[in-house]
Amino acid sequence: MAHPVKHFVTITRHRHKVICHCFRAGIGWQGLRHDLSKYSPSEFIPGAKYYLGTRSPNEKERELFGYSLAWMHHKGRNKHHFEYWVDLNMNTKMYEPVPMPLRYVAEMFCDRVAASKIYQGDRYTDSSAYEYFIKGNASKKMHEDTAALLEEWLIMLANKGEDETFAHIKKLVIEDKKNKRK
Repeated sequence: MAHPVKHFVTITRHRHKVICHCFRAGIGWQGLRHDLSKYSPSEFIPGAKYYLGTRSPNEKERELFGYSLAWMHHKGRNKHHFEYWVDLNMNTKMYEPVPMPLRYVAEMFCDRVAASKIYQGDRYTDSSAYEYFIKGNASKKMHEDTAALLEEWLIMLANKGEDETFAHIKKLVIEDKKNKRK
């Protein structure tokens, strides 16, 4: 049974949390554009059809078919996903992860923290996103520099809280923007 209203509410609540986090991290404009593809028919319809409420509907679609078309659509259009940053290495002739630009790592951080808050609800702590990160194998699939930076920020969040972590990320984002203008 499809749950279009519940799915809409969940993705919108998540998106609004990401927007708030992105403003705190100095990437507000990115936050305003975050995950807009989730409202497209290619992603919204499967999301409503496989809605779970406690985890991504893409996981249910993957369980049923062995892949998620909605996820493939999503990761190909959203630069805050490390899967977007895979390209052909001309030396090895293999597809390999490449380093993500800082602003997209910052958005990925905001996304992961917001997802932890939405899916864990009252059980969320500042270490939730880090715990999810180390349980998974994403760090083995992303470029080592990207994984190291994300892990550093997730550990900082767990140890020092949101205020200090977002201020640190914002400072790095501002410095990165200044360096790119030179």
